[in-house]
Amino acid sequence: MARGVALVAALATLGCLKESSDDRPTREAVSAASASASGLPVIAPAATSADDGQWTMPQKDYANSRYSSLAEITPENAKNLKLAFTFSTGILRGHEAGPLVVNNTMYVVTPFPNYLYALDLTKEGAPMKWRYDPKPAASAQGVACCDVVNRGAVYYDGKIIYNTLDAHTVAVDAKDGHEVWNTKVGDINLGESVTMAPLVAKGKVFVGNSGGEFGVRGWIVALDAGSGKIAWRAYNTGPDSEVKIGPQFKPFYDQDKGKDLGVKTWPGDAWRTGGANVWGWLAYDPELDLLYHGTGNPGPWNPEQRPGDNKWSSGIFARRPDDGSAVWYYQWSYHDTFDYDGINEQVLLDMQFGGRPRKVLVRAERNGYVYVLDRQTGEVLSATPFGFVNSSKGVDLKTGRLIYATDKQPKLGEVTRNICPSSPGMKDWQPTAYSPRTGYLYIPHQNLCMDHEAVEANYIAGTPYVGMIAKFTSGPGGNRGVFQAWDIVNRKEVWSIPEKFPVWSGTLVTAGDVAFYGTMDGWFKVVNAKTGDVVWKFKTGSGIIGQPITYKGPDGHQYVAIMDGVGGWSGAIVAGGIDPRDSTAALGFVNAMKDLPAATTKGGMLYVFSL
Repeated sequence: MARGVALVAALATLGCLKESSDDRPTREAVSAASASASGLPVIAPAATSADDGQWTMPQKDYANSRYSSLAEITPENAKNLKLAFTFSTGILRGHEAGPLVVNNTMYVVTPFPNYLYALDLTKEGAPMKWRYDPKPAASAQGVACCDVVNRGAVYYDGKIIYNTLDAHTVAVDAKDGHEVWNTKVGDINLGESVTMAPLVAKGKVFVGNSGGEFGVRGWIVALDAGSGKIAWRAYNTGPDSEVKIGPQFKPFYDQDKGKDLGVKTWPGDAWRTGGANVWGWLAYDPELDLLYHGTGNPGPWNPEQRPGDNKWSSGIFARRPDDGSAVWYYQWSYHDTFDYDGINEQVLLDMQFGGRPRKVLVRAERNGYVYVLDRQTGEVLSATPFGFVNSSKGVDLKTGRLIYATDKQPKLGEVTRNICPSSPGMKDWQPTAYSPRTGYLYIPHQNLCMDHEAVEANYIAGTPYVGMIAKFTSGPGGNRGVFQAWDIVNRKEVWSIPEKFPVWSGTLVTAGDVAFYGTMDGWFKVVNAKTGDVVWKFKTGSGIIGQPITYKGPDGHQYVAIMDGVGGWSGAIVAGGIDPRDSTAALGFVNAMKDLPAATTKGGMLYVFSL
């Protein structure tokens, strides 16, 4: 048999709603170093309950698998998919969230003004049961760097919990839509906003702030899920006491050991406006009792204004959910010079690596590498490029350090050309999916490079604090997007589908061996998860940057749902009506998307399909 890796996915969902899956992650290598995995047979899946056909959190489970054991839709019958119903949100900005499905009700969250809709799946056409309006402050739109998006809600203990753009977290009764609690977690006057989807574990709601381009100080906060009261807050820059670094903190690498590195690795008081926000995806391991969260880019983008490693930005923390205590940290991109935020999703898997069992964390990172980390210690086991990278030359597996390419480093007043990947990275926020049936990680991503020029940035609270002029361009081959199946065991691409525009949607994979994703020119596609053959596609009214989900309807059949509504950073030229003649608009993204307005228009529609 082919060389294999024994794995089990750690897939535990919220409350009593659980799902299981077996998995097959990886063995990888990078520039000068490599790691090996022993060839062992795949073991049985973990003893957890079968998929209940609901979708109660954006990630599907704590392990961020986005895998469903529903299998009615297959490569053979996907051609028979038909539109079951649609629903318009009435909002014409970027729709990055996926719906939730709980107890035969579908819940849809919109971009600003962050409406929450409940749809009755037991009735024909899924009519609206109620709408909740959180009434966020209109001024929050002015501190949203990259469209007024929202990345989803979570169901917990009879409540739908989500964040609003003006830095509030709200809990809404899932039955009737009344507000249970509403907690202010940040300050829009400082440039803070919240766009991420929360995660709930052990009775706490975990939320982080956005605003790295406004010079805010990044944090993650835990709220009591019953009352909304703030239980703890941990900052990602500053002294150890505020980062919650204490006796439990045991990082694997020497450069992360020392007192108050969140201050000492910054010049002066620059850590106070240093970014390192938590605006991406969280994961939780119930067995290890560890919460995993990434940290965003340091501010400003101009690296000459902040010499040093700039901890704890562009990295990942493992924390205790009860009190926020840091257990370990790893920095994907030290002294981040390209805006390679470290906020992408991490997929939690159990595997044999180097001849012994390892609990690993697999991540397609913005800097262009698929990483495998030991999630107990933070050790990098492997890191492999999953596209064209020239901004770095690999990862030193002895030190864990990214090896930057010196000729691509931005300089004050000078233009550095053809840096690949560009600031959105090889892959931005758009989440991957992992199938235990194929052993593949399905990666939606972009193929973009950029020209960079550093300029001086001046900090004024609540205003942009960037210090970089950028222009993005298409990468090698000319296609700006890729949908890719990645074999983690053999650390290589299995197949890929080039797309004209960045693949900014999330993805979904099922036990029917089909994967789903959307394109920015409005195609919703179903792909044979083994071969990469497109077996069905449907043209929606607007570009797709949302997250597909699947569920079992009241009739016992499988359904799949997706939101359209182009926007986000990549689609700002359409959603924000930006003049394409300004090549540096949207922090450089407009230069690469000048033809998008001719390919799609604004939207905000839910589409649901079944056989």
